Amino acid sequence: MTKFNGTGIAIITPFKDDQTVDHEALANLVDFNIKNGTNYIVISGTTGESVTITKQEKIEITKTIVKATDKRVPLVLGIGGNNTAAVIEEINSTDLSEIDAILSVSPYYSKPTQEGIYQHFKAISAVCPVDIILYNVPGRTASNMTPETTIRLANDFKNIIAVKEAGNNVAQYLKLLRDKPQDFLIISGDDDLVLGIVLAGGAGVISVIGQALPKQFSKMIRLGLEGKAKEAYNIHFDLMDMTSLIFSENNPAGIKAVLTALGLAKPTVRLPLVEASAELQEKIKTALQKLDS
Repeated sequence: MTKFNGTGIAIITPFKDDQTVDHEALANLVDFNIKNGTNYIVISGTTGESVTITKQEKIEITKTIVKATDKRVPLVLGIGGNNTAAVIEEINSTDLSEIDAILSVSPYYSKPTQEGIYQHFKAISAVCPVDIILYNVPGRTASNMTPETTIRLANDFKNIIAVKEAGNNVAQYLKLLRDKPQDFLIISGDDDLVLGIVLAGGAGVISVIGQALPKQFSKMIRLGLEGKAKEAYNIHFDLMDMTSLIFSENNPAGIKAVLTALGLAKPTVRLPLVEASAELQEKIKTALQKLDS
């Protein structure tokens, strides 16, 4: 088991009613997850509303999570974008002494060619002092990083150790699993597909729903890594409705509604996102009651 096998969570950024960061709720959420089986934590990813937090807020959020974690689990920090020079500048200016790896999204909006994506990550690899987890999420970037490009990067750069694949494309996952170097990790970013990917040889997940239901979700992943498919799928089936619900409007409004129902955070998000609708909140409460029964 490497430090990034198992269940990672893309942690939310909790906000108070006045839209400021709720550091107490954040620290409590970290502790709740570590005590219930989460293996590592990803800071300031999409689910953390990274595009609407300031640079200073990101620094303070990272400090809170580092302190709350107290070296109990590895930490991954989101540093990515479509301006290669700006990404390099952020890497160079960020204190990464308590960070085990960065998660770096494939360039969005600009729609670079596969060669452009390769050169982007080659430049990042040259300056990054910690390991790099690539992040392919074509539904948000409008550009798919192909398995061939991912594998090329994996073979060429030792500090590129994994990819978070979130294209919801089983065929692409299987190509990656077939062709990857032995020690390169394929991490699922799709909560609904992860168990099948783990059973096929994937390393685990960077999950959204996992932070609300860490005990159940991490047990499912652990069973999958052990090849205990029947037991793992029993948990998967129990979690299917909730997993679908949290993505039915927007992320992270859905997961924040779950965490609100659990008393772990407020539902507040920053514009242009809006809170989960009253209808979705009721569906989530009903789904939680079914899980408890």
